[in-house]
Amino acid sequence: MGSEPVKALVSVSRSPEGVARVTIDHAAKANSLSRALMLEMIEALSGLSRDEAVRAVVVTGAGGKAFIAGANVDEMAAADTEGAREFITLVHRTCDAVRRVPVPTIARIEGHVLGAGLEFAAACDFRIASLGSAFAMPEVRLGIPSVVEAVLLPRLIGWGRTRLLLLTGRSIDAATALSWGLVEEAVPAGQLDAAVERCLADILASAPHAVRLQKRLIDSWMDSPIAAAIEGSIGEFADACSKPEKAERMGAHLAARRTSAKKPG
Repeated sequence: MGSEPVKALVSVSRSPEGVARVTIDHAAKANSLSRALMLEMIEALSGLSRDEAVRAVVVTGAGGKAFIAGANVDEMAAADTEGAREFITLVHRTCDAVRRVPVPTIARIEGHVLGAGLEFAAACDFRIASLGSAFAMPEVRLGIPSVVEAVLLPRLIGWGRTRLLLLTGRSIDAATALSWGLVEEAVPAGQLDAAVERCLADILASAPHAVRLQKRLIDSWMDSPIAAAIEGSIGEFADACSKPEKAERMGAHLAARRTSAKKPG
């Protein structure tokens, strides 16, 4: 008898509209990031990045108790210096893979979001959470610093709040995360999917090429001085105006406006 196939830790489904849903399916380990899981995640996200039909990506954790409860502590504890360097580099590659997806990415958050899980969520474009979720960067309590994509946190919540999370290991609830700007929405668990769908509807109502271009510009703005970012965006705007998508969308808008103007008041 042959051995049973190894269960995938990451699954991907696609809708006809171009929405890809990535599920981290390792609830028994609170969806923590092991080497095997991270390699699957990188492969899945890299494949979606190459797919021109994809218009948005939603990432969620299975089980409802954790989005991603950090990196796998067993693997980190067993690592020597070189192993630790390899492991944390893989964490970075995983976060960077979702950050580099060329379409909007949504972290659908339910349950615990800890350490590397919060770094991964920070690398997504939007974070929509259930009110029962909890967020923390507990690395200092385990004898290690928060690194790699933790560097994104000050851009979301400011330096003071970043210091509070990273230097104390304190946990905050979803309502606090919302008030800090760490998440874009915090809703009751029963309304989480509806909130995600509202965000997706707005994305899908927009022009596909323009959305990809806008995301590319936003990413370039984060890494460029203001003057260079403005100059670069001028060229991108001019190029976008030469595309059929612009003519179609603006033509439809102007036609609708003319029709509305002709209607009796």
